Amino acid sequence: MAALAAPPKPAASTPAPAPKERAVSTQHSVTIDGRTIRYTATAGTILLRDKSNRPIGSMFYVAYTEDGVRDPGRRPVTFLYNGGPGASSDWIQMGGLGPYRVNMTNGRATPPAPYSITPSRESLLDDSDLVFIDAMGTGYSHVVGKGKGKMFWGVDQDVKSFAQFIYRYLKKYNRWQSPKFLYGESYGTTRSAALADYLQDQGIALNGVILQSSVLNYFDWAPGSDNKYIFYLPSYAAIAWYHDRLPGKPASLSAFVQQAREFADGPYADALRQGDLLPKSQLDSVAQQLHTFTGLPVGYLERANLRVSPPHFRKQLLLPQREHIGRYDARFAASDADAVSSRNSFDPSNQFTGAPFAAAFEWYLHNVLKYHTDRLYKEGSNQAYKKWDWKHDHLAKPYVAGDLAAAMRKNPYLRVLSENGYFDLATPFHETEYDVDHALLNSRLRRHITFAYFKSGHMIYLNPGALKAMHSTLDTFYRDTLKADATPATR
Repeated sequence: MAALAAPPKPAASTPAPAPKERAVSTQHSVTIDGRTIRYTATAGTILLRDKSNRPIGSMFYVAYTEDGVRDPGRRPVTFLYNGGPGASSDWIQMGGLGPYRVNMTNGRATPPAPYSITPSRESLLDDSDLVFIDAMGTGYSHVVGKGKGKMFWGVDQDVKSFAQFIYRYLKKYNRWQSPKFLYGESYGTTRSAALADYLQDQGIALNGVILQSSVLNYFDWAPGSDNKYIFYLPSYAAIAWYHDRLPGKPASLSAFVQQAREFADGPYADALRQGDLLPKSQLDSVAQQLHTFTGLPVGYLERANLRVSPPHFRKQLLLPQREHIGRYDARFAASDADAVSSRNSFDPSNQFTGAPFAAAFEWYLHNVLKYHTDRLYKEGSNQAYKKWDWKHDHLAKPYVAGDLAAAMRKNPYLRVLSENGYFDLATPFHETEYDVDHALLNSRLRRHITFAYFKSGHMIYLNPGALKAMHSTLDTFYRDTLKADATPATR
Protein backbone atom coordinates (compact mmCIF):
# COMPACT_ATOMS: atom_id res chain seq x y z
CA MET A 1 0.00 0.00 0.00
CA ALA A 2 1.42 3.37 -0.98
CA ALA A 3 2.26 5.77 1.81
CA LEU A 4 -0.09 8.67 2.25
CA ALA A 5 1.24 11.99 1.13
CA ALA A 6 2.24 14.30 3.97
CA PRO A 7 -0.25 17.12 4.51
CA PRO A 8 0.92 20.52 3.33
CA LYS A 9 2.51 22.70 5.99
CA PRO A 10 0.28 25.54 7.11
CA ALA A 11 1.33 28.89 5.77
CA ALA A 12 3.05 31.14 8.29
CA SER A 13 0.66 33.71 9.66
CA THR A 14 1.26 37.16 8.30
CA PRO A 15 1.27 39.90 10.94
CA ALA A 16 -1.28 42.63 10.50
CA PRO A 17 0.20 45.66 8.75
CA ALA A 18 0.70 48.72 10.92
CA PRO A 19 -2.35 50.96 10.57
CA LYS A 20 -2.37 54.68 11.11
CA GLU A 21 -3.55 56.00 14.45
CA ARG A 22 -7.21 56.91 14.34
CA ALA A 23 -9.49 59.12 16.41
CA VAL A 24 -13.22 59.78 16.08
CA SER A 25 -14.63 62.58 18.26
CA THR A 26 -18.22 63.44 19.13
CA GLN A 27 -19.76 66.01 21.49
CA HIS A 28 -22.18 65.21 24.32
CA SER A 29 -23.42 66.33 27.72
CA VAL A 30 -24.37 64.60 30.98
CA THR A 31 -25.83 65.86 34.24
CA ILE A 32 -24.07 64.65 37.41
CA ASP A 33 -25.02 65.85 40.89
CA GLY A 34 -27.07 68.63 39.34
CA ARG A 35 -24.22 69.94 37.17
CA THR A 36 -24.37 69.65 33.38
CA ILE A 37 -21.01 68.63 31.95
CA ARG A 38 -20.35 69.14 28.25
CA TYR A 39 -17.69 66.78 27.02
CA THR A 40 -15.92 65.37 23.98
CA ALA A 41 -15.81 61.60 23.52
CA THR A 42 -12.87 60.32 21.48
CA ALA A 43 -12.71 56.70 20.37
CA GLY A 44 -9.34 55.95 18.86
CA THR A 45 -6.10 54.04 18.71
CA ILE A 46 -2.52 54.65 19.77
CA LEU A 47 0.37 52.69 18.28
CA LEU A 48 2.89 50.97 20.53
CA ARG A 49 6.45 50.63 19.26
CA ASP A 50 9.47 48.47 19.96
CA LYS A 51 12.98 49.68 20.78
CA SER A 52 13.62 50.25 17.08
CA ASN A 53 10.52 52.47 16.84
CA ARG A 54 8.65 49.90 14.74
CA PRO A 55 4.89 49.56 15.35
CA ILE A 56 4.05 46.33 17.18
CA GLY A 57 0.57 46.97 18.58
CA SER A 58 -2.50 49.17 18.25
CA MET A 59 -4.30 49.91 21.53
CA PHE A 60 -7.92 51.05 21.44
CA TYR A 61 -9.26 53.60 23.90
CA VAL A 62 -12.30 55.75 24.58
CA ALA A 63 -11.54 59.11 26.21
CA TYR A 64 -14.00 61.57 27.76
CA THR A 65 -12.72 65.12 28.26
CA GLU A 66 -14.71 67.99 29.70
CA ASP A 67 -15.23 70.94 27.34
CA GLY A 68 -14.73 74.57 28.25
CA VAL A 69 -12.04 73.95 30.89
CA ARG A 70 -9.83 77.02 31.23
CA ASP A 71 -6.64 74.98 31.55
CA PRO A 72 -7.29 71.44 30.24
CA GLY A 73 -3.70 70.48 30.98
CA ARG A 74 -4.35 70.72 34.71
CA ARG A 75 -7.65 68.86 34.89
CA PRO A 76 -7.25 65.36 36.39
CA VAL A 77 -7.05 62.45 33.97
CA THR A 78 -7.81 58.86 34.98
CA PHE A 79 -6.78 55.76 33.04
CA LEU A 80 -9.26 52.90 33.52
CA TYR A 81 -9.25 49.22 32.55
CA ASN A 82 -10.65 45.80 33.41
CA GLY A 83 -8.79 42.69 34.34
CA GLY A 84 -8.81 39.06 33.24
CA PRO A 85 -6.06 39.03 32.24
CA GLY A 86 -7.55 39.24 28.79
CA ALA A 87 -10.66 41.34 29.48
CA SER A 88 -11.75 44.46 27.62
CA SER A 89 -12.83 47.66 29.35
CA ASP A 90 -16.47 47.72 28.26
CA TRP A 91 -17.81 46.43 31.61
CA ILE A 92 -16.22 49.15 33.69
CA GLN A 93 -17.13 51.75 31.05
CA MET A 94 -20.80 50.79 30.61
CA GLY A 95 -21.30 49.88 34.26
CA GLY A 96 -21.68 53.52 35.20
CA LEU A 97 -18.20 55.02 35.49
CA GLY A 98 -18.44 56.26 31.92
CA PRO A 99 -21.08 58.82 30.92
CA TYR A 100 -23.48 56.10 29.66
CA ARG A 101 -24.57 52.89 31.38
CA VAL A 102 -26.62 49.81 30.61
CA ASN A 103 -29.42 49.36 33.15
CA MET A 104 -29.49 45.89 34.67
CA THR A 105 -32.00 44.01 36.78
CA ASN A 106 -30.48 44.31 40.24
CA GLY A 107 -29.29 40.95 41.57
CA ARG A 108 -31.27 38.91 39.02
CA ALA A 109 -31.15 38.00 35.34
CA THR A 110 -31.71 40.90 32.92
CA PRO A 111 -34.23 40.16 30.14
CA PRO A 112 -32.90 39.94 26.54
CA ALA A 113 -32.77 42.89 24.13
CA PRO A 114 -33.78 45.59 23.75
CA TYR A 115 -31.66 46.87 26.62
CA SER A 116 -32.03 50.18 28.42
CA ILE A 117 -28.98 52.42 27.89
CA THR A 118 -29.06 55.82 29.56
CA PRO A 119 -26.73 58.63 30.66
CA SER A 120 -24.97 57.75 33.91
CA ARG A 121 -25.66 60.16 36.75
CA GLU A 122 -22.89 58.46 38.73
CA SER A 123 -20.13 58.83 36.14
CA LEU A 124 -16.64 59.69 37.33
CA LEU A 125 -16.54 62.47 34.72
CA ASP A 126 -17.42 65.11 37.31
CA ASP A 127 -14.07 64.44 39.04
CA SER A 128 -11.75 63.70 36.15
CA ASP A 129 -11.33 63.22 32.43
CA LEU A 130 -11.50 59.49 31.68
CA VAL A 131 -9.51 57.23 29.36
CA PHE A 132 -10.79 53.64 29.09
CA ILE A 133 -8.15 51.30 27.63
CA ASP A 134 -8.52 47.84 26.09
CA ALA A 135 -5.63 45.48 26.86
CA MET A 136 -3.81 44.01 23.88
CA GLY A 137 -5.84 41.27 22.22
CA THR A 138 -9.12 42.55 23.67
CA GLY A 139 -11.66 45.03 22.34
CA TYR A 140 -10.18 46.54 19.21
CA SER A 141 -6.59 46.37 20.51
CA HIS A 142 -4.49 44.08 18.36
CA VAL A 143 -0.95 43.12 17.42
CA VAL A 144 0.44 44.75 14.26
CA GLY A 145 3.62 44.75 12.18
CA LYS A 146 6.43 42.70 13.72
CA GLY A 147 4.55 42.40 17.00
CA LYS A 148 3.72 39.09 18.67
CA GLY A 149 1.29 38.26 21.44
CA LYS A 150 4.10 37.25 23.81
CA MET A 151 5.32 40.86 23.74
CA PHE A 152 2.15 41.85 25.65
CA TRP A 153 0.73 38.73 27.34
CA GLY A 154 2.45 38.61 30.70
CA VAL A 155 2.57 40.51 33.98
CA ASP A 156 5.64 42.58 33.14
CA GLN A 157 4.92 42.78 29.40
CA ASP A 158 1.42 44.07 30.13
CA VAL A 159 2.72 46.72 32.54
CA LYS A 160 5.21 47.98 29.96
CA SER A 161 2.57 48.18 27.23
CA PHE A 162 0.17 50.15 29.43
CA ALA A 163 2.99 52.42 30.54
CA GLN A 164 3.87 53.14 26.93
CA PHE A 165 0.23 53.83 26.10
CA ILE A 166 -0.07 56.27 29.00
CA TYR A 167 3.15 58.02 27.99
CA ARG A 168 2.01 58.37 24.39
CA TYR A 169 -1.44 59.60 25.43
CA LEU A 170 0.04 62.24 27.75
CA LYS A 171 2.36 63.37 24.98
CA LYS A 172 -0.28 63.36 22.21
CA TYR A 173 -2.81 65.38 24.21
CA ASN A 174 -0.35 67.47 26.26
CA ARG A 175 -1.59 66.21 29.63
CA TRP A 176 1.75 66.26 31.44
CA GLN A 177 0.55 68.79 34.04
CA SER A 178 -2.69 66.94 34.77
CA PRO A 179 -3.08 65.12 38.09
CA LYS A 180 -2.92 61.45 37.12
CA PHE A 181 -4.94 58.52 38.46
CA LEU A 182 -5.17 54.80 37.71
CA TYR A 183 -8.43 52.84 38.08
CA GLY A 184 -8.29 49.07 37.70
CA GLU A 185 -10.81 46.31 38.33
CA SER A 186 -9.89 42.71 39.27
CA TYR A 187 -6.62 41.80 37.48
CA GLY A 188 -6.59 45.49 36.61
CA THR A 189 -5.64 46.05 40.27
CA THR A 190 -2.67 43.71 39.81
CA ARG A 191 -1.74 45.81 36.80
CA SER A 192 -2.22 49.10 38.66
CA ALA A 193 -0.09 48.12 41.64
CA ALA A 194 2.85 47.12 39.43
CA LEU A 195 2.23 49.96 36.97
CA ALA A 196 2.31 52.63 39.69
CA ASP A 197 5.86 51.66 40.63
CA TYR A 198 6.96 51.22 36.99
CA LEU A 199 5.61 54.63 35.96
CA GLN A 200 7.29 56.24 38.96
CA ASP A 201 10.64 54.86 37.79
CA GLN A 202 9.90 56.23 34.29
CA GLY A 203 9.37 59.75 35.65
CA ILE A 204 5.55 59.71 35.79
CA ALA A 205 4.35 60.25 39.36
CA LEU A 206 0.73 59.44 40.12
CA ASN A 207 -1.64 61.31 42.40
CA GLY A 208 -3.94 58.39 43.11
CA VAL A 209 -4.64 54.71 42.48
CA ILE A 210 -8.14 53.20 42.77
CA LEU A 211 -8.29 49.43 43.25
CA GLN A 212 -11.71 47.84 42.65
CA SER A 213 -12.00 44.18 43.73
CA SER A 214 -8.31 43.59 44.27
CA VAL A 215 -5.95 40.68 43.79
CA LEU A 216 -2.48 41.66 44.98
CA ASN A 217 -0.96 38.28 45.80
CA TYR A 218 -1.20 35.06 43.78
CA PHE A 219 0.68 32.88 46.29
CA ASP A 220 -1.93 32.30 49.01
CA TRP A 221 -3.96 29.46 47.45
CA ALA A 222 -1.31 26.76 47.89
CA PRO A 223 -1.50 23.10 49.00
CA GLY A 224 -1.25 22.83 52.76
CA SER A 225 -2.04 26.51 53.33
CA ASP A 226 -5.16 27.52 55.23
CA ASN A 227 -4.94 31.25 54.50
CA LYS A 228 -7.61 31.23 51.83
CA TYR A 229 -10.19 29.64 54.11
CA ILE A 230 -9.51 32.39 56.65
CA PHE A 231 -9.68 35.12 54.03
CA TYR A 232 -12.98 33.87 52.56
CA LEU A 233 -14.89 33.42 55.80
CA PRO A 234 -16.00 37.10 56.21
CA SER A 235 -17.28 37.02 52.62
CA TYR A 236 -19.19 33.80 53.33
CA ALA A 237 -20.74 35.51 56.35
CA ALA A 238 -21.83 38.54 54.32
CA ILE A 239 -23.35 36.33 51.61
CA ALA A 240 -25.19 34.14 54.12
CA TRP A 241 -26.53 37.36 55.67
CA TYR A 242 -27.77 38.54 52.25
CA HIS A 243 -29.58 35.25 51.51
CA ASP A 244 -31.14 35.02 54.99
CA ARG A 245 -29.39 31.74 55.78
CA LEU A 246 -28.28 32.73 59.28
CA PRO A 247 -29.81 31.56 62.57
CA GLY A 248 -30.89 34.88 64.09
CA LYS A 249 -29.86 37.27 61.29
CA PRO A 250 -28.11 40.37 62.71
CA ALA A 251 -29.46 43.78 61.74
CA SER A 252 -26.12 45.34 60.76
CA LEU A 253 -24.12 43.76 57.94
CA SER A 254 -20.92 45.71 58.68
CA ALA A 255 -21.00 44.83 62.39
CA PHE A 256 -21.63 41.15 61.58
CA VAL A 257 -18.76 41.13 59.07
CA GLN A 258 -16.45 42.57 61.72
CA GLN A 259 -17.41 39.74 64.05
CA ALA A 260 -16.62 37.30 61.23
CA ARG A 261 -13.20 38.92 60.72
CA GLU A 262 -12.37 38.53 64.41
CA PHE A 263 -13.53 34.92 64.46
CA ALA A 264 -11.66 34.12 61.23
CA ASP A 265 -8.37 35.61 62.46
CA GLY A 266 -8.78 34.17 65.99
CA PRO A 267 -10.53 30.90 66.92
CA TYR A 268 -10.97 29.73 63.32
CA ALA A 269 -7.34 30.34 62.32
CA ASP A 270 -6.14 28.66 65.53
CA ALA A 271 -8.24 25.58 64.80
CA LEU A 272 -7.06 25.28 61.19
CA ARG A 273 -3.39 25.61 62.13
CA GLN A 274 -3.64 22.56 64.37
CA GLY A 275 -4.40 20.49 61.28
CA ASP A 276 -4.98 16.80 61.96
CA LEU A 277 -4.13 17.29 65.65
CA LEU A 278 -7.25 19.37 66.31
CA PRO A 279 -9.15 17.83 69.28
CA LYS A 280 -12.67 16.57 68.57
CA SER A 281 -14.16 18.87 71.19
CA GLN A 282 -12.61 21.93 69.52
CA LEU A 283 -13.74 20.69 66.09
CA ASP A 284 -17.32 20.49 67.36
CA SER A 285 -17.15 23.94 68.96
CA VAL A 286 -15.65 25.69 65.92
CA ALA A 287 -18.07 23.94 63.55
CA GLN A 288 -20.98 25.25 65.61
CA GLN A 289 -19.55 28.78 65.45
CA LEU A 290 -18.96 28.41 61.70
CA HIS A 291 -22.60 27.49 61.33
CA THR A 292 -23.65 30.78 62.93
CA PHE A 293 -21.48 32.69 60.43
CA THR A 294 -22.19 30.71 57.25
CA GLY A 295 -25.55 29.02 57.72
CA LEU A 296 -24.05 25.71 56.53
CA PRO A 297 -25.02 22.56 58.46
CA VAL A 298 -22.75 21.64 61.36
CA GLY A 299 -22.39 18.06 60.11
CA TYR A 300 -21.29 19.25 56.67
CA LEU A 301 -18.72 21.61 58.21
CA GLU A 302 -17.27 18.79 60.31
CA ARG A 303 -17.06 16.44 57.33
CA ALA A 304 -15.24 19.24 55.46
CA ASN A 305 -12.73 19.52 58.33
CA LEU A 306 -13.89 23.14 58.70
CA ARG A 307 -12.50 23.92 55.23
CA VAL A 308 -15.10 24.98 52.64
CA SER A 309 -13.79 26.10 49.27
CA PRO A 310 -15.56 28.90 47.32
CA PRO A 311 -17.02 26.50 44.69
CA HIS A 312 -18.42 24.27 47.42
CA PHE A 313 -19.87 27.23 49.33
CA ARG A 314 -21.55 28.48 46.15
CA LYS A 315 -23.25 25.10 45.77
CA GLN A 316 -24.07 24.35 49.40
CA LEU A 317 -25.54 27.64 50.65
CA LEU A 318 -28.85 27.37 48.76
CA LEU A 319 -28.83 23.60 48.27
CA PRO A 320 -32.21 23.16 50.01
CA GLN A 321 -33.72 25.43 47.34
CA ARG A 322 -31.83 23.50 44.61
CA GLU A 323 -30.06 26.73 43.65
CA HIS A 324 -26.44 27.85 43.42
CA ILE A 325 -24.92 31.34 43.69
CA GLY A 326 -22.54 33.43 41.61
CA ARG A 327 -18.79 33.71 41.93
CA TYR A 328 -18.43 37.32 40.82
CA ASP A 329 -21.56 38.43 42.62
CA ALA A 330 -23.12 36.00 45.08
CA ARG A 331 -26.41 37.91 45.12
CA PHE A 332 -27.23 36.15 41.84
CA ALA A 333 -28.75 32.67 42.19
CA ALA A 334 -29.91 30.10 39.64
CA SER A 335 -31.15 26.54 39.43
CA ASP A 336 -28.69 23.81 38.49
CA ALA A 337 -29.23 20.67 36.43
CA ASP A 338 -27.56 18.51 39.09
CA ALA A 339 -28.77 19.47 42.55
CA VAL A 340 -26.52 16.92 44.29
CA SER A 341 -23.26 17.79 42.52
CA SER A 342 -20.60 19.42 44.69
CA ARG A 343 -19.89 22.14 42.14
CA ASN A 344 -21.81 24.62 40.00
CA SER A 345 -22.30 24.11 36.29
CA PHE A 346 -22.06 27.86 35.55
CA ASP A 347 -21.75 31.25 37.22
CA PRO A 348 -25.13 33.03 37.22
CA SER A 349 -23.52 36.41 37.97
CA ASN A 350 -21.57 36.07 34.73
CA GLN A 351 -24.26 34.49 32.52
CA PHE A 352 -27.02 36.86 33.67
CA THR A 353 -24.99 40.00 32.95
CA GLY A 354 -22.58 39.30 30.08
CA ALA A 355 -24.99 39.60 27.14
CA PRO A 356 -26.38 43.03 28.13
CA PHE A 357 -22.88 44.52 28.40
CA ALA A 358 -21.75 43.05 25.08
CA ALA A 359 -24.81 44.20 23.13
CA ALA A 360 -25.00 47.59 24.83
CA PHE A 361 -21.38 48.45 24.13
CA GLU A 362 -21.56 47.40 20.48
CA TRP A 363 -24.64 49.62 20.06
CA TYR A 364 -22.97 52.45 21.94
CA LEU A 365 -19.79 52.34 19.84
CA HIS A 366 -21.66 52.61 16.55
CA ASN A 367 -24.63 54.80 17.44
CA VAL A 368 -23.27 57.20 20.05
CA LEU A 369 -19.50 57.29 19.54
CA LYS A 370 -19.86 56.89 15.75
CA TYR A 371 -16.87 54.55 15.66
CA HIS A 372 -17.15 52.15 12.72
CA THR A 373 -14.77 49.32 11.85
CA ASP A 374 -14.87 45.86 10.34
CA ARG A 375 -12.89 44.46 13.27
CA LEU A 376 -14.63 42.24 15.83
CA TYR A 377 -14.81 43.77 19.30
CA LYS A 378 -13.44 41.07 21.62
CA GLU A 379 -15.01 41.08 25.07
CA GLY A 380 -12.21 38.84 26.25
CA SER A 381 -9.25 36.87 24.96
CA ASN A 382 -8.88 33.24 26.04
CA GLN A 383 -5.69 33.12 23.98
CA ALA A 384 -4.14 35.90 26.05
CA TYR A 385 -5.15 34.21 29.31
CA LYS A 386 -3.89 30.77 28.30
CA LYS A 387 -0.54 32.15 27.11
CA TRP A 388 -0.10 34.60 29.98
CA ASP A 389 3.41 34.78 31.46
CA TRP A 390 2.79 34.98 35.22
CA LYS A 391 6.39 35.61 36.27
CA HIS A 392 7.04 38.91 38.03
CA ASP A 393 10.07 40.27 39.88
CA HIS A 394 11.90 36.92 39.52
CA LEU A 395 8.96 35.07 41.09
CA ALA A 396 6.79 32.42 39.44
CA LYS A 397 3.61 34.37 40.30
CA PRO A 398 2.93 38.05 40.91
CA TYR A 399 3.05 39.59 44.37
CA VAL A 400 2.30 43.25 43.69
CA ALA A 401 1.37 44.62 47.11
CA GLY A 402 5.11 45.17 47.40
CA ASP A 403 5.15 47.13 44.13
CA LEU A 404 2.39 49.41 45.37
CA ALA A 405 4.20 49.94 48.66
CA ALA A 406 7.42 50.73 46.78
CA ALA A 407 5.58 53.34 44.69
CA MET A 408 4.21 54.94 47.87
CA ARG A 409 7.66 55.09 49.47
CA LYS A 410 9.13 56.71 46.34
CA ASN A 411 6.16 59.10 46.04
CA PRO A 412 4.95 59.99 49.55
CA TYR A 413 2.05 62.01 48.09
CA LEU A 414 0.43 58.97 46.45
CA ARG A 415 -3.05 58.06 47.75
CA VAL A 416 -4.81 54.71 47.29
CA LEU A 417 -8.50 53.80 47.50
CA SER A 418 -9.46 50.13 47.84
CA GLU A 419 -13.10 49.45 46.82
CA ASN A 420 -14.55 46.11 47.88
CA GLY A 421 -17.83 44.26 47.40
CA TYR A 422 -19.13 42.33 50.39
CA PHE A 423 -20.60 39.64 48.11
CA ASP A 424 -17.52 39.06 45.91
CA LEU A 425 -16.27 35.45 45.83
CA ALA A 426 -13.62 36.13 43.18
CA THR A 427 -11.49 38.57 45.19
CA PRO A 428 -12.46 38.42 48.90
CA PHE A 429 -12.05 41.72 50.73
CA HIS A 430 -10.38 40.21 53.82
CA GLU A 431 -7.50 38.98 51.67
CA THR A 432 -6.98 42.49 50.31
CA GLU A 433 -6.99 43.82 53.88
CA TYR A 434 -4.32 41.29 54.83
CA ASP A 435 -2.13 42.04 51.80
CA VAL A 436 -2.27 45.80 52.37
CA ASP A 437 -1.61 45.43 56.12
CA HIS A 438 1.48 43.33 55.38
CA ALA A 439 3.05 45.55 52.70
CA LEU A 440 5.67 46.94 55.15
CA LEU A 441 4.46 50.55 55.07
CA ASN A 442 5.14 52.91 57.94
CA SER A 443 2.12 54.28 59.79
CA ARG A 444 2.10 57.60 57.93
CA LEU A 445 2.10 55.97 54.49
CA ARG A 446 -0.44 53.36 55.61
CA ARG A 447 -2.85 56.21 56.38
CA HIS A 448 -2.75 57.07 52.67
CA ILE A 449 -4.69 53.89 51.90
CA THR A 450 -8.47 54.06 52.35
CA PHE A 451 -10.89 51.12 52.29
CA ALA A 452 -14.53 51.31 51.19
CA TYR A 453 -17.13 48.52 51.24
CA PHE A 454 -20.33 48.13 49.25
CA LYS A 455 -23.36 45.83 49.27
CA SER A 456 -22.49 44.36 45.90
CA GLY A 457 -20.12 41.90 44.28
CA HIS A 458 -16.99 41.99 42.15
CA MET A 459 -18.57 44.40 39.65
CA ILE A 460 -19.71 46.83 42.32
CA TYR A 461 -21.64 48.93 39.80
CA LEU A 462 -24.17 46.11 39.16
CA ASN A 463 -26.08 47.27 42.23
CA PRO A 464 -27.49 50.78 41.52
CA GLY A 465 -27.41 51.62 45.21
CA ALA A 466 -23.77 50.56 45.48
CA LEU A 467 -22.94 52.54 42.32
CA LYS A 468 -24.39 55.67 43.89
CA ALA A 469 -22.45 55.08 47.11
CA MET A 470 -19.29 54.41 45.12
CA HIS A 471 -19.75 57.69 43.24
CA SER A 472 -19.90 59.57 46.54
CA THR A 473 -16.81 57.72 47.80
CA LEU A 474 -14.88 58.60 44.63
CA ASP A 475 -15.91 62.26 44.86
CA THR A 476 -14.44 62.37 48.35
CA PHE A 477 -11.28 60.50 47.33
CA TYR A 478 -10.50 62.83 44.41
CA ARG A 479 -11.25 65.93 46.43
CA ASP A 480 -9.15 64.86 49.40
CA THR A 481 -6.29 63.60 47.25
CA LEU A 482 -5.97 66.83 45.29
CA LYS A 483 -6.19 68.92 48.47
CA ALA A 484 -3.62 66.77 50.25
CA ASP A 485 -0.99 66.84 47.51
CA ALA A 486 0.88 69.64 49.29
CA THR A 487 1.48 67.44 52.36
CA PRO A 488 3.62 64.32 51.87
CA ALA A 489 3.40 61.46 54.34
CA THR A 490 7.02 61.91 55.46
CA ARG A 491 6.26 65.22 57.20
